[in-house]
Amino acid sequence: MPALDPVWLFLSLIPAGIGFVLFTYGRKQERYAHLAAGVAFMAYPYFTPNAVSLIAVGAAIAGGLWLALRAGW
Repeated sequence: MPALDPVWLFLSLIPAGIGFVLFTYGRKQERYAHLAAGVAFMAYPYFTPNAVSLIAVGAAIAGGLWLALRAGW
């Protein structure tokens, strides 16, 4: 098992918190784009090996949510 990078560990808390808020909002308001983005934000830090990929994937998910909302979801 590789050593945990403290920067990555701290940064992974940020998208998980954002994901929890999006998931809760999406569930209460029945907005499925927010719900799906929330689950993705909470899950993807487990699969990113370093801080750069953590930020890149988070930006991609946020961009996808923005595009979905612009499309009317």
